[in-house]
Amino acid sequence: MLLKIVLSFFANKAMFKKIIPQVLAVCFFTACTTQQQTTTVTFKDYKIDKQTNRDTGIVTMLMPYSDSINKTMNAVIGFTTRGLTKKQPESELGNFMADCMRIMAEQKFGKKVDAAFINYGGIRSYIAKGEITVGKIYELMPFDNLIVLQDLKGVVFKKFLIKIADRGGWPLSGITMKIKDKKPEQILIDGKPIDDDATYTVANSDYIANGGDDCDMLRDVPQINKGYLLRDALIAFTKQITQQGKPIDWKIEGRVTY
Repeated sequence: MLLKIVLSFFANKAMFKKIIPQVLAVCFFTACTTQQQTTTVTFKDYKIDKQTNRDTGIVTMLMPYSDSINKTMNAVIGFTTRGLTKKQPESELGNFMADCMRIMAEQKFGKKVDAAFINYGGIRSYIAKGEITVGKIYELMPFDNLIVLQDLKGVVFKKFLIKIADRGGWPLSGITMKIKDKKPEQILIDGKPIDDDATYTVANSDYIANGGDDCDMLRDVPQINKGYLLRDALIAFTKQITQQGKPIDWKIEGRVTY
């Protein structure tokens, strides 16, 4: 019933996009506190356009949730003098995110992390020049992906890097390599050539560690998981850099080249 009322309220797509988080919050708390009867809603019965009248009662009801969410999302946690965007094989934004994963994983898990990776397709936005807000980090990483660690034998690690090279290169930290004919070459970890028999501690998102993006070679490798969201790590890392009086101005360093 609440959904029917709300749908009749929205006057345009912009309003729908702005208010939907608050609607979900109301629905969540309502579902948690009262017994609900399942109802089928046919969306074609509700036409939402510029002629749709707003319900001021609904606006008033949702206002406290909107104010609270906007206050959180608009909180400034850092700044960048240049802005960061993503591209392959390497980018400023990718290097920032991969460094964040490696550094924050070491802090959270209390052990050295040899390399960290961000799957390229998982980066869903960019960071514009100027102030960085919490909301911008949510746009950058909208998924609830967790940081997990895996101890990979060099031979398995190479299979993972082959997949990354075939995909055109992903953001990475702690490692450098060249890509030729979609295959990795001159792989260096902490400045040393990769060793098939050595074991490396690698940080990834749980999505990739569980075999996502065709990374099946990682699926059966044990994981260390502390429930630490990559998004939370990005927010904390940005705050740490800002507290040092530094901007979020990462550079391209030749970590991955063609």
